[in-house]
Amino acid sequence: MYQLKLIGYPIEHSLSPWIHEQFLARTKLAGTYQIHEIPLSDSFSEQMVKLKRENVHGFNVTVPYKQTIIPFLDELNEDAKRMGAVNTVVNDAGKWIGYNTDGSGYVRSLENAFPHLATERDTNRILLLGAGGAARGIYDALQHAGYLSIDLANRTLEAAKHLSHSKLPESKTSVKTLAEAEKSVATYDVIIQTSSVGMKPHVENTIISLKHLKKGTIVSDIVYQPIETKFLKIAKSHGALIHHGHMMLLFQAQHAFELWTGQKVTTEGMDIALKNILEGESFVNR
Repeated sequence: MYQLKLIGYPIEHSLSPWIHEQFLARTKLAGTYQIHEIPLSDSFSEQMVKLKRENVHGFNVTVPYKQTIIPFLDELNEDAKRMGAVNTVVNDAGKWIGYNTDGSGYVRSLENAFPHLATERDTNRILLLGAGGAARGIYDALQHAGYLSIDLANRTLEAAKHLSHSKLPESKTSVKTLAEAEKSVATYDVIIQTSSVGMKPHVENTIISLKHLKKGTIVSDIVYQPIETKFLKIAKSHGALIHHGHMMLLFQAQHAFELWTGQKVTTEGMDIALKNILEGESFVNR
């Protein structure tokens, strides 16, 4: 009987319980996935003592505790060490091990939608827009998956330069201003928007112009409120192939579930159901 949880605040509208209940049903495993809200006024350390006593099999960690959790863990896997952030904890015979499935989940979602990318990792040119925490996880995961040409562009050039310091020796990365990125969008095979630009309520905002976009470019936006951002709508009008943000949410959960249970689980059909649910929600926290 798997006991799984999500800790964070606020998380009452999280869709993680729905996702993991689907996974439990699909793998025919008995278990529960419950929300464990920890208000900022609570003692986090006391809450961790209580959670340890419950002996849960694992739990997800969301804002604002992805870094706060680290001192309470017995071990970090390599991805979490590099990120300095944890979103998944596995209870291994009483030992808490921290993982970060955000970046790996994103890469899974991208290659699930566009399988040909997995066979062209070393030749595709990628533009990553934004330089925050999400960009850091995606940049790291793309590199470790074998994508070698990834340029970075951000409103604050210094932040993009700082992100580029995590470049692997074999990778090729140029740092650009947003204006420079706009001029060169036709040179990329994949463009990934990782900032919060275009999120509700500022749905008319876009991070760069796509007027030079070439047909057939894969354009991805990790924002999923709204599901189809203005950035994606414009990209589609230029003949781009579209990748929606809720797919990252689904596939990072898939990776976490596999870490807890050791079971492979399919996401088939869940993307449409998740999209329908999200379109009826005003806000959902990862």
